[in-house]
Amino acid sequence: VNGAKGDGNQMMVNGFVMVGALAMNKSPVTLEQVTPIARLTEEIQVIVVPANSPIKNAQDLAAAVKADIAKVTFAGGSAGGVDHVMAALFAGAVGADAKKINYIPFSGGGESLAAILGGKVTAGISGLSEYEGQIKSGKLRAIGVTSEARIPGSDIPTFKEQGIDLVIANWRSVVAPPGITPEQRKTLSDAVEKMVKSDAWKEILKQKGWADAYLGGDAFADFLKKETVRVTDVLKSVGLVKS
Repeated sequence: VNGAKGDGNQMMVNGFVMVGALAMNKSPVTLEQVTPIARLTEEIQVIVVPANSPIKNAQDLAAAVKADIAKVTFAGGSAGGVDHVMAALFAGAVGADAKKINYIPFSGGGESLAAILGGKVTAGISGLSEYEGQIKSGKLRAIGVTSEARIPGSDIPTFKEQGIDLVIANWRSVVAPPGITPEQRKTLSDAVEKMVKSDAWKEILKQKGWADAYLGGDAFADFLKKETVRVTDVLKSVGLVKS
């Protein structure tokens, strides 16, 4: 925002986590100042419990949260990130006080995984690919995914089909500096659009387990505005961002 104004040869990769981080840290710069180029990918989120947990499905977790929210601990990534926002949305969706959510942030997937497998927390939240191996090997039980419909080839139920209105995806995008010309923006947008249509990109999506969520131009700019409002509202509801 400050150092690359008007530079049509720079882009920044960002995503859902940055939206929350900017709001929580009262950042002097915001995503309203950048030039939106395109949303690229999204990853569906999952809640897991250890295989020996008495919690068998999303309704069991909902009942535990409603009974005593302080006793239910969620492990996930950084405070204010997509995992934290999802824990708050889950609590709100089942009628509990999202401000009282007991969320334990971990800096890496390995640390949170150890806490879940060791029974140190009630449940874990992450992108599906992070826990897929342990779910398939039977060490973890997936109690729900955050997609609108079941993921093709997967037998994990969605939260929606279990009666809980929880749909969220961890998206990533690219943005350009402020002050670039319409021509420079078009050059970058065209380059990204060409990239997302390439076979090489499709292969990378498959390898990484990312969903193609390409959204370009004004549609992405509109999405970014709405998502910033939504995430900030959720973080306010859990007390991480002061009104």
